[in-house]
Amino acid sequence: RLDAAGAVLVAKLSLGALAMGDVWFGGKTRNPWDPKEGSSGSSAGPAAAVAAGLVGFAVGTETLGSIVSPSTRCGCTGLRPTFGRVSRYGAMALAWSMDKIGPICRDIDDCAAVFNAIYGPDGRDGTVVKAPFDWNPNLDIRTLRIGYTKSLFDKAPDKGEEEWHAFDLATVETLRKLGLNLVPIELPDRPVDAMSLLLTCEAAAAFDDLTRSGRVDELTDQGPDAWPNIFRQGELIPAVEYIQANRARVLAMEDMRKLFSDIDLYVAPTFGGHNLTLTNLTGHPAVVVPNGFRKNGTPTSITFTGDLFREGKALAVARAYQEATDFNLRQPPLMAVEGSSRAG
Repeated sequence: RLDAAGAVLVAKLSLGALAMGDVWFGGKTRNPWDPKEGSSGSSAGPAAAVAAGLVGFAVGTETLGSIVSPSTRCGCTGLRPTFGRVSRYGAMALAWSMDKIGPICRDIDDCAAVFNAIYGPDGRDGTVVKAPFDWNPNLDIRTLRIGYTKSLFDKAPDKGEEEWHAFDLATVETLRKLGLNLVPIELPDRPVDAMSLLLTCEAAAAFDDLTRSGRVDELTDQGPDAWPNIFRQGELIPAVEYIQANRARVLAMEDMRKLFSDIDLYVAPTFGGHNLTLTNLTGHPAVVVPNGFRKNGTPTSITFTGDLFREGKALAVARAYQEATDFNLRQPPLMAVEGSSRAG
């Protein structure tokens, strides 16, 4: 679809091994803002390449943060669409009920253009829903009902996160200066972290052969929280626990339906509370944009979460925020990567 729209494929980029982090069999994908650290993941290469100016945009995938996290680390603008928006045909499955594909770009207009080219049914992925992409860059965002997760913004920051917290508070003030009436909301109070075992189960099933054959031992990362041990754990989760987690997931989805009956979208700290896990489980779209730079030169981000199949409204508010700031316009400095004679 991108080819038909006139895009030119210039590279295939690295990702974390089996869609986790920035470590793969060939090494580590680095953050252009600070090559001493990785670019997060699993869409590590797409975010790093976009941030470094190597490509105009890239395509990433997300199951539980793999567009949001590398976009944050690399200072990109990322769109995680609603579950069932973009065909996953040909992509590696990790969790069939959570996998999503979306663009990683430099700004909101690019995200909207790329998404407009790739969304919609293709007859190959049965989960994709036929629904319009209602995108109006000139939408009067003052007519929207916008929530903000007040308790997450009011919460005292963890040690070392003071700068990020200050940027989040400044983001709220910027939105208010744009004439927006932000309505305090609270996210559903559900055992979201416990529901994440659904991802463990689905991933273990997707890579059952790899685990049972013993080839999972060949993966580079064998840490306690890496895929090899997650797959092994997944083989032992009782069916009762899996079903109970699904029941809780349905309740969370119903909670979110009620929440969006009063608002069009909401803004939240990117990694605040359980918002990232919750919205990946419920399938809601998210737009992540840079909202500051720490003293060490690395970027931070803020997230706008939209209602199901309503990416356009979240994109419109994020676009207005980008027009009022310049964080997305900044570029990483050229610097030598340690151990290399080439600039990174």
